[in-house]
Amino acid sequence: MDLRELVVVGGGPSGMAAALSAHECGVRNILLLERDQHLGGILNQCVHVGFGLVYFGEVLTGPEYAERFIQRVISTPGIEVSTGSYVAELKPGKVLTYLRTGEIRTVRARALLMATGCRERTREMIQIPGTRPAGVFSAGLAQKMINIEGLLPGRRIVIIGSGDIGLIMARRFTLEGAVVSAVVEIQPQHTGLRRNIVQCLDDFDIPLYLSHRVSWIYGKNRVEGVDVARVDELGREIDSTRFSLECDTVLVSVGLIPENELIEMAGVAIDRRSNTPVSSDLNYTSVAGLFVCGNAFKVYDIVDSVTRDSTIAGRQAAEYLAAEGGISTRA
Repeated sequence: MDLRELVVVGGGPSGMAAALSAHECGVRNILLLERDQHLGGILNQCVHVGFGLVYFGEVLTGPEYAERFIQRVISTPGIEVSTGSYVAELKPGKVLTYLRTGEIRTVRARALLMATGCRERTREMIQIPGTRPAGVFSAGLAQKMINIEGLLPGRRIVIIGSGDIGLIMARRFTLEGAVVSAVVEIQPQHTGLRRNIVQCLDDFDIPLYLSHRVSWIYGKNRVEGVDVARVDELGREIDSTRFSLECDTVLVSVGLIPENELIEMAGVAIDRRSNTPVSSDLNYTSVAGLFVCGNAFKVYDIVDSVTRDSTIAGRQAAEYLAAEGGISTRA
């Protein structure tokens, strides 16, 4: 079994910032596991600007922001990067099993930093009735299709939810020549950043329906349209307010769920309402030496804040190692 001072799971902005911070605090025997083939995480598909304003004092795209950390990580002795590595199991004692092409590996960590990020809520989680045709996507999947794979998922779009990813995709679809018929939000106020409302909706005359919900999705093979209705303060449909919108694509942007199933395997106490670790302080869990940072610890609005708090997590892991018998300098 491989033994490491520190294992970091997740090679997005959180995991990279934490690994670099731990290294700066003297930890040298660090293994960084990333399930994708490239470091950078979700930032690789975020080609719009707006990153780095706080942390770097510059306006960067997502890939530009990620690249600054990628270059530091891959050039830092003492941080071993293993991409294409999917962590399948985490046992008590900070023992991880991960899969690489053609092999299964096991590693034990003295300290463990989980930077596993979030996944998107789905149509089924918010119980939108109707048929089940093709053309219903999560906003993040649509973003990956356009920005990474060069595919346009649809031509006439309705977006459910006013989260930031959905707002940004409203603009992205419009710039690609598609028509965004509406953004539909069940709450009486939008849930995304104000700047995204202005830059992604107002600037392109895309209507935002607050206190409304998509009450039905139509279509046999492909989405053909949706019904939209106004709701009261309890989220109940108000009679005689329903209207229809033609579309061939529905994007769901209704929030994120921290990915913490692995730490649950290891016995970490989980808050069932938020799927985040029960914690007495930032980045800590109920298991000594097991830290969670970034969007896996709580959902952040901007990546600059993720970097700031994940840097703290790296220091916390180093302090734990020092208190538990010193930090190995073996690279």
